[in-house]
Amino acid sequence: MTHPLKNHRYDLATIATWAMFSRGLEPDFSNAVHEQLEHLKSPAQDTHSDIRDLTTLPWCSIDNDDSRDLDQLTASDILPQGGVRIYVAVADVDALVKKGSAVDQHARLNTTSVYTSARIFPMLPEQLSTNLTSLNPNEVRLALINEMEFRNDGTLLHSTIYRGRVLNKAQLAYDAVSAWIEGEGDLPEAAKRIHAMPVQIRTQDALAQKLRKLRHAQGALEFQTFQPRALFENDRISDIQQQVQNRARQIIEELMIATNGCMARFLAQHGIPAFRRVVRSPERWLRIVEVAHEYGETLPNEPDGKALEHFLAKQHKADPLRFPDLSLVIIKLMGSGEYIVERPRNEPIGHFGLGVQDYTHSTAPNRRFPDLITQRLIKAALAGTNSPYSNAELDELAAHCTAQEDAAKKVERQMRKSEAALLLHSRIGQRFNGVVTGSGTHGVWVRIFEPPAEGRLSGDMPELKVGQAVRVRLVSTSVERGFIDFVLTHSAENA
Repeated sequence: MTHPLKNHRYDLATIATWAMFSRGLEPDFSNAVHEQLEHLKSPAQDTHSDIRDLTTLPWCSIDNDDSRDLDQLTASDILPQGGVRIYVAVADVDALVKKGSAVDQHARLNTTSVYTSARIFPMLPEQLSTNLTSLNPNEVRLALINEMEFRNDGTLLHSTIYRGRVLNKAQLAYDAVSAWIEGEGDLPEAAKRIHAMPVQIRTQDALAQKLRKLRHAQGALEFQTFQPRALFENDRISDIQQQVQNRARQIIEELMIATNGCMARFLAQHGIPAFRRVVRSPERWLRIVEVAHEYGETLPNEPDGKALEHFLAKQHKADPLRFPDLSLVIIKLMGSGEYIVERPRNEPIGHFGLGVQDYTHSTAPNRRFPDLITQRLIKAALAGTNSPYSNAELDELAAHCTAQEDAAKKVERQMRKSEAALLLHSRIGQRFNGVVTGSGTHGVWVRIFEPPAEGRLSGDMPELKVGQAVRVRLVSTSVERGFIDFVLTHSAENA
């Protein structure tokens, strides 16, 4: 490896590639994939009479500033009596990526795109994911459409799923859209060019806030996870910033949760085993009760999503600085999500964290293989043909996708640590304010605020509690291993 003060992007990309290998993920595409790409020169075309032409709707995409793999578009109509019709278009990736093809086999192996600051490892080749199967601006694309009608209070009346042809009129970014919604910035230029776009965004934002309120009333949990993102100037890492939740992100989050519920129920209504995403009722609930007690709150002895949501919302308001750390503790105690196959007429397990009973992954088929599986199941149901997957194959894929998603998250987490170690390499000896984020047999962990980074405390120290404010000094870093080591200088509340 080169010296850590030279080409940061190259060094981090090298570490990320080895991290992929070590977790059983394939960082590069095979020769067979490249050979298949030679024959894919244009977007999918289909003239089937069931495909509706929706290209005149004021579609837009809202995603990260640098996103090029656009999976979904949204559009809306205001209905009489204040109701809202929402259209969600999901890229028809299956139209080009056929089951069993070389591209499909690579996607099936990794099951997800892996995002690191220095290098993205896309599930699908960029010729597809950022071009031919992406819902790019001013390009006609095939899509799977979920058309939903909501009452004025945000209650879903009904939904219809069908195939369509769409045209993205404006590619927008979360932060700019959110700034405009909040009155802190101008309407993005891409939105200004479309007469209907301001009303579209306002309509979708208003509905999203109603949907969010309804979910929280059902026990959906309020989390704010620690998601730092490295920034570069040329090929040198210049800063790390925490990704914040905002109104534009909530638009997409709420409309995609609603769509995922509609897709899951559609398959159940057609008697088709569905590939669902679930978070089971927490087995370690009593430990969650103990955590709440440490904050002076009482939770019931049986899992209760509404009570937990009330506790989390109260703590978020009282101490937003430390809330990501409480979120992480609760998430770990809840247990991670998993993919399962739910048969029709079985009682759904549901998603405890989202407060919903029916949930699948369907809205990001360029980035996640479970979404591509669901898309194929939906299209088979629409066409009245047999499922492309046997029950045994779905069971096997559920376990595989769960394992590979966990591996991908470990790669991304490892790389966030390496990025922070690289940025802090030149600041050894400096002191930082922080908060204790974990304590156990493997040591004590602390998160510093500027830059947002987590490391381990070493040396002699008093007993420390999670959430306790500390003052620490940086003593060493290892970019390759993603290690950051601090020693304690003060552990009082006035640290």
